[in-house]
Amino acid sequence: MKPRPAVFLDRDGVIIDDVHYLAMPDQVRLIPGSAEAIAALNQAGWPVVVATNQAGVGRGLFTEADVQAVHRHLSALLAGFGAKVDAFYYCPHFAESVHAHYRAVCSCRKPQPGLLRQAAAELDLDLARSWMIGDRESDLQAGAAAGARTVLVRTGYGAGINAAALDRASVNLELVAANLADAVEKCGLTERIRHAA
Repeated sequence: MKPRPAVFLDRDGVIIDDVHYLAMPDQVRLIPGSAEAIAALNQAGWPVVVATNQAGVGRGLFTEADVQAVHRHLSALLAGFGAKVDAFYYCPHFAESVHAHYRAVCSCRKPQPGLLRQAAAELDLDLARSWMIGDRESDLQAGAAAGARTVLVRTGYGAGINAAALDRASVNLELVAANLADAVEKCGLTERIRHAA
């Protein structure tokens, strides 16, 4: 079976409000329209994969179990809109961590493409036909390094990025969108997989 294209999403600032080092499920707040956008991607047949840096683990601010609890809660919130994330991938590393297990200069912390490559290997995804949607330049760099097209959203940190100063070619930037729903609509992602598959 031919590998499928996917839509990779950063978590904080794209799907949910960016809370500095979000640690608890009760801190999760969906950005308006994000759940509906994910539901539209689901209905069009796109695998939806979250790729998120979670250095708070390495910094000792919360645990991997806390990250997983947040993802379970987020999944429950999305389910209320008929939406789902197919898989969550996160980087817990911090180069100066006091915990040796997390002290690493790794290949999975964005802007490195390790999370996307791991997902592609495990889920049989075609990165060259995939998209990475994020609110930071590091999201775009990770997507481009993996061979995906990228979209910058103006939610989260994206509100403060000078898009005109970005080297669009180097980050495979296709679009600057107001939010995730705008990105899905303007990129035609509710239709494209039918023609790309």
